Amino acid sequence: MAGESDMPENNISCANCAKPANLQCPKCVELKLPRAGSAFCSQECFKSSWSSHKSVHLKAKLSSPDTQNSGSVSEGWLYCLKSGQARTPKLPYFDWTGSLRPYPISGKRVVPDQIDKPDWADDGIPKIEPNSGLQYTVEVKTPDQIERMRETCHIAREVLDAAARIIQPGVVTDEIDRVVHEATIAAGGYPSPLNYNFFPKSCCTSVNEVICHGIPDARKLEDGDIVNVDVSVYYKGVHADLNETYFVGNVDEESFQLVKCTYECLEKAISIVKPGIRFREIGEVISRHASMSGFSVARSYCGHGIGELFHCAPNIPHYARNKAVGVMKAGQTFTIEPMINAGVWRDRMWPDGWTDVTTDGKRSAQFEHTLLVTDTGVEVLTGRLQTSPNVFPWLNS
Repeated sequence: MAGESDMPENNISCANCAKPANLQCPKCVELKLPRAGSAFCSQECFKSSWSSHKSVHLKAKLSSPDTQNSGSVSEGWLYCLKSGQARTPKLPYFDWTGSLRPYPISGKRVVPDQIDKPDWADDGIPKIEPNSGLQYTVEVKTPDQIERMRETCHIAREVLDAAARIIQPGVVTDEIDRVVHEATIAAGGYPSPLNYNFFPKSCCTSVNEVICHGIPDARKLEDGDIVNVDVSVYYKGVHADLNETYFVGNVDEESFQLVKCTYECLEKAISIVKPGIRFREIGEVISRHASMSGFSVARSYCGHGIGELFHCAPNIPHYARNKAVGVMKAGQTFTIEPMINAGVWRDRMWPDGWTDVTTDGKRSAQFEHTLLVTDTGVEVLTGRLQTSPNVFPWLNS
């Protein structure tokens, strides 16, 4: 309940409706926050704006020295453990490989009942996917499946673009997750990562030395960071998957070249996709370009088949001399998503069970597209649109 403030009436406007206000949020008073932005004209205005206003309290806690030193945040923001199945109020002990640390995460975001959901949405356990024969056989999609995938991939691209537009120093990665979640729901889709094997968020945000599967949390992006945003959407019974790595403010030259090289690795790999090409050749192309640029290729994760299943055959390693089997055929859909490291290729897992980082603490970048093999080559289903934000300088030359 909002309490009476001793501020002079009419000097401050209501944070909800801009009318003259003489009530102040009691939590804001406790946190000694400025009256502007915490004043309300009535209890009704205070209650109606509570869901958005309470974020002010979190931001104040995160920026206070006491909170930063304690390693914990109250009001439901906790550190993730055990692949998303547990939480703790304290920063876990770990031999961190770089300067990045996990921050507390917010609660699970709500998906409206009318949204069509994959079978893991409620209990976190995929049921059809792990037992499907499509884990061993590469599916050739029907025209109906292909059309649904085109539509879903277009939505996923627009969602990723929405996330890209808000990236700047000071933005917390949880806010990126909120944008992704809300844009996906607004389009009628379900964010595929949410509760997939208990993953707690609607997208992945991998900052600096994180190779993949970073969990959006309360950390603010800093000038000079790089951040990968990985978006997946479930719509009309099929999945789409794509990601891009973005610059936060002004980055150093090595980070710029790493991200540019990773983008080029994906483009060069896509350029060879057509019927008759062996899946293992993708890794040869990527590894050759990365090594010529002085970088290494992460090996613990690979591209994958996608469609009515989120992950299925084929597995597509991104490194050289891999043992991927099979050749491409028209109608197949899969992802290519190289993860390129500035240092060594080896990785370690954080205590949350999802965040995979470089063992030497050096930076990693990634790009991903969902692809369709056509009779004559390839269709990039998640390709950039004319409306996609202009964030990669090399595309302007």
